[in-house]
Amino acid sequence: MKKRASKALEPDEPLCCCEYVDRQGERSHVAACCCDCEDLDDACDRWLKKEPQKANSLSHLVTVMTDRLRVPWFWGGARRVHLSVLPPLLLLPVLLHVAALHFLLGIVVLTALPVLVLWYYYVTHRKKGRTLFFLSLALFSLGYMYYLFLTEVFPRGGVGLTQLGTVTLGVALTLAALVHTKREPGYVWPHPADVHSTVTYHSPRPDRDPGHNGAGQEVVLANRGSGSEQQGQGVEQMDSGRSRNWCSVCSVLRPPRAGHCRICDICVRRLDHHCVWINSCVGQSNHRSFLLTLLLFLLTSLYGISLVLRSVCPQQNLVTSLVYCPGVYNQHSSALCFTCAWYSSIVTGGLLHLLVLQLINVSYNVTEREARTALRDKTARSLYWGHVVDTGVYSHGFRGNWAEFLTMGEGPDTPWPSLTDLV
Repeated sequence: MKKRASKALEPDEPLCCCEYVDRQGERSHVAACCCDCEDLDDACDRWLKKEPQKANSLSHLVTVMTDRLRVPWFWGGARRVHLSVLPPLLLLPVLLHVAALHFLLGIVVLTALPVLVLWYYYVTHRKKGRTLFFLSLALFSLGYMYYLFLTEVFPRGGVGLTQLGTVTLGVALTLAALVHTKREPGYVWPHPADVHSTVTYHSPRPDRDPGHNGAGQEVVLANRGSGSEQQGQGVEQMDSGRSRNWCSVCSVLRPPRAGHCRICDICVRRLDHHCVWINSCVGQSNHRSFLLTLLLFLLTSLYGISLVLRSVCPQQNLVTSLVYCPGVYNQHSSALCFTCAWYSSIVTGGLLHLLVLQLINVSYNVTEREARTALRDKTARSLYWGHVVDTGVYSHGFRGNWAEFLTMGEGPDTPWPSLTDLV
């Protein structure tokens, strides 16, 4: 394979739907996937000659292929497709159809699938890396369950148009709440009064040792704000050049209860946690919509599961039909619906546990981040194996905590566009 020269991108020349700019800043085309990959040429050549591969050759090859895996788009050129999006789209339908072949296969698949998902979660969480796997799994699971409901359950005749409309409305509201949740968690943007500050270096007092703390100067940070702001905030004394609320990564002064997310690499107001299922942080601006998304999904899922079980097991009780449904594996369509009901029940149980923990934390006015820190430092009262954590720092009683949560602001309306533009 001969290397093909890439044409540099002109400043005013637009991209067509199949063109893109690669990681080296050169114009390329989606059809040129592997035709000029030197890493692939070298790897194949070494494999044919039975020579050992170079160090990190596989990682370089994966990086190149990941950069070139793109799909045509109508504007702005071809869009990159993340590899973490593909596994749920390919594996979930296959595994569910395999699980519908026999009840023993169903037990194996429905047991192994959550274990694999949890294992992948702990691997990515430990590495503090971003992935679209969980968001892709959540969206595709919701869409695929709705597709099977339309193609397998509704034609059986046990579901009317009213029930179908209710499920459709629940799916639409869940997606709308998810879009609102992903809008912004409440980023702490740099303010001109914080960025363009006056730093004054004072000489040490005569009665103080110049070598105290290894430095001969004190640093005082004075904000150029209004008079009322300066009276309220005063002068921030910097200890060894830093403040407790100062984030050196984002170059911002964080308000109380804000935190820096190491996955998103940005500070968030009232940071609760980074949720992999939405691939975003949960903070002050989207915490309420996050709980609403969970609630809408759970209500829709429980209602859909009940309709599926009544359709495939009409003679059984709704509760016992999930455990005992005779003759359901005699027909592949019924077995597939029954397997999907079990899969949806597992997902619903996990998200119900998450929702309950969130409601408990809101009732005690504690975030998930504060709860983990308090349990680690043993500075909070915990009950029920750490599921209930009461730090007592921000609590105003049950009604007061919920009133504060439901009425808390969403932060500034006009964020600053770029951190580097203000430094």
